[in-house]
Amino acid sequence: MSRLPALLTGIALVAGTTCVAAADQRGTTYRWVDAQGVVHYGDQIPPQYAQQAATLINKQGVTVGHVDAPKTDTQLAQEATASAAAAKQKQHDAFLLATYTSPKDIEALRDERLNQLRDQATATEQYVNTLSERLGALTARAQNFKPYSSRPDARKMPDDLAEQIVHTTNDIRTQRAALATNQQDEDNVRQQFQADIDRYKELRAAQTPR
Repeated sequence: MSRLPALLTGIALVAGTTCVAAADQRGTTYRWVDAQGVVHYGDQIPPQYAQQAATLINKQGVTVGHVDAPKTDTQLAQEATASAAAAKQKQHDAFLLATYTSPKDIEALRDERLNQLRDQATATEQYVNTLSERLGALTARAQNFKPYSSRPDARKMPDDLAEQIVHTTNDIRTQRAALATNQQDEDNVRQQFQADIDRYKELRAAQTPR
C-alpha cells in the first residue's frame, strides 16, 4: 500500500508526458496540480479542475502563461470594497485640489467648524446650569413633603412636583450626553481636517516638478 502514491504519481507523470507530446503538435499545453499534489498535463483543463490555477507551457516546455484560479465570493467582495474605497479617495483628492489653494484654507475651515461646536457646547453648558438650578429649587420644595420631610403632619409630595423633578433630572442627563457627543465631534473634526491637510500636502508635493 505504501507504494501506491508513488505509483500513481509515476503514472500521472507518464500520462502527463504523453499529453505534452500530443499537445506539442497543437502548440501549448496546460499544467496543473490536483488536491493530492499530483501534476497533470493536458491541452485543456477538465471541468473538475476548473477551480484551480494552471500554468501554460509551449512546445519547448517553457512557461508562457498562467491561468489564475477563479476568485471566491470573499475575494470578489474584498476587491469590490477596495475598488470603491479607491474611487472614493480619488474623488476626495479631486475635491481637495479643486477647493483649497493652500493648507491655510483647510485650517481656516477647521477653525470655523470648531468654533461652531464650541458655541454649541457653551449654550448647552448654560442650559445645564439653568436646569441644575431648577432641580435645586424643586428638590428644596420636595423637602416639605413626604417621604423627605420628617414632620408628622407633612403631606404627600404633589404629583406635578414629582413629575417636574423627574423631567428636569432627565433633561440634565440628556444635555450632559449631548456635551459628551459634542466633545467627540470636536475630536473627529480635528482628526478629519488633519487628515485632509496631510493628504493635500502629499498631492501638492506630487504635482511639484522635481
